[in-house]
Amino acid sequence: MKTSSIIRTLVWLCVTALSLPILAHAQAWPARGTIKIVVPYPPGGASDVTARVIAAKLTDSLKQNVVVENKPGANGILALDAVAKAVPDGYTLLMGNLGPNAINPGIYQKLPYDSVKDFTTITLTSVVPMVVLVTNSLPVNNMQELIAYAKANPGKLNYASAGNGAGNHLVGEMIKAQTGIQMTHVPFKGDAPGMPAVISGEVSMMFPTIIAGMPNIKSGLMRPIAVTGARRSSSLPDLPTVGESGLPGFDAVSWGGLMGPAGLPPAIVNRLNQEVIAILKMPEVAKQLSSLGAEIVGSTPAEFEKYLQDEINKWGKVARDNNIRLD
Repeated sequence: MKTSSIIRTLVWLCVTALSLPILAHAQAWPARGTIKIVVPYPPGGASDVTARVIAAKLTDSLKQNVVVENKPGANGILALDAVAKAVPDGYTLLMGNLGPNAINPGIYQKLPYDSVKDFTTITLTSVVPMVVLVTNSLPVNNMQELIAYAKANPGKLNYASAGNGAGNHLVGEMIKAQTGIQMTHVPFKGDAPGMPAVISGEVSMMFPTIIAGMPNIKSGLMRPIAVTGARRSSSLPDLPTVGESGLPGFDAVSWGGLMGPAGLPPAIVNRLNQEVIAILKMPEVAKQLSSLGAEIVGSTPAEFEKYLQDEINKWGKVARDNNIRLD
């Protein structure tokens, strides 16, 4: 045998030997232990609710325990860094979200991971409009009245967010920029911790996702005056959009999507994609998430990857235009 042929054979054998454990592991997945979906926020928000619905159904379909691990802090950086550095074996997943995945690249000069290259997209699960919620003591019932009140009472209004650089922080800054009103930003560690402050009147308003805000809307503890998406929400059909209320073209939505570390084997990606899309199509799941304000999506990994890149570009521009930096 020629030397070149021997070398090629040896290289092939080495590559095959190195690949066998990965292939065997992917084929066996999920055959051991617990699968965890890391959520970069505290319990109660849109990402958490969606992740828990998916985890419960995946537990049934995969015959393996699937749990949600809430890992809030540093605008989701802690959670994303943990997943980016996890072994790509299908046992550590991420419930991706607008703020940590698409906004952070535009507001931080340095992150401990690459927001695109260090993750594997699996499927975009849902798109969730945010809702403008005001404290019941504030004498406004729509965006026009809110803007008029703010201009008549400069410096009196403030708004809660899920944290500096969170999606609803940038929504507040977008509203300020497009209306010229003054509002003071009051950051909290997630949507849920900020709600009591708005309910009590300590803070004037907030812009949570409809999923996070719906319980307080139904109970009457906070007053909704508009949704932030381009279209009205099917769960709040009588509520106008911000665009309809004097800010034409305004469109800001949160979203959720399942991801994993970079290098997740294609067999695992495809299996999870199929399983999660099947879950999203279940009537009881669709009804539950839709009733809370989520618009079910279910995409291919490639479609989700493109959507993520488009969102990074969009919100990077918003951050630059409003001079929002957290470094």
